[in-house]
Amino acid sequence: MRRQIIAGNWKMHTTRAEAIVLTEAIKQALASYDGEREVVLCPPFTSLSAVADLVGDTAIGVGAQNMHYESAGAFTGEVSPLMLTDIGCEYVILGHSERRQYFGETDALINKKLQAAFANAITPILCIGESLAQREAGETLSFIKAQLTAGLTQITAAQVSDMVIAYEPIWAIGTGKTAMAAQAEEVCKAIRQTVAVLYDTATAEAVRIQYGGSVKGSNAADILSQPNIDGALVGGASLKSEDFVAIING
Repeated sequence: MRRQIIAGNWKMHTTRAEAIVLTEAIKQALASYDGEREVVLCPPFTSLSAVADLVGDTAIGVGAQNMHYESAGAFTGEVSPLMLTDIGCEYVILGHSERRQYFGETDALINKKLQAAFANAITPILCIGESLAQREAGETLSFIKAQLTAGLTQITAAQVSDMVIAYEPIWAIGTGKTAMAAQAEEVCKAIRQTVAVLYDTATAEAVRIQYGGSVKGSNAADILSQPNIDGALVGGASLKSEDFVAIING
């Protein structure tokens, strides 16, 4: 059985003080949580260390929102895998559509980061997803398969089994629009089938696939009940402890 994973992507929100308050609220709300679903917080770089310290005595994990593929070097403004592991970071979000759209990240670059994450024992959350134009043109499944195939270049079956793939339709991120559970399930099932073709059935059954895109307490239960959806990558709703906890309990 795949254990579902709920990750909160705080994006460029919260100061260090605000991150501490939010983390404390989530931590307190989950004090008696049975741990059925894995929980991961992904704050901005400036708050990663503080959040990691706060959840160190809990089952809550910590993830970064991005990283460079080199361990060190003259890369002004970048953060390396070694810097992340040094502060206790266990996960990293890679290939988010906002990184692709606003910062020109390509499948090839994201693949290099994916390989670096595995080399440094950081579990990657690989984001893939189509635009509204691609969905309306009926290109969703072909685009997703191509994006996933490029992202997984030179990644082994064992590594894929340990990673997380997040299906985030671009048209549903921060728009308030959410893919209906059946739509999300269709694509997540196609992702699993693609992994089976690229690797094998065992790998496809092992990999965890999240859905992300305006997930909130009111729709989480329906989405998370789908057979091929193993969790959620939550944006805006993760910035309010009560909303985020409602999704975890959904």
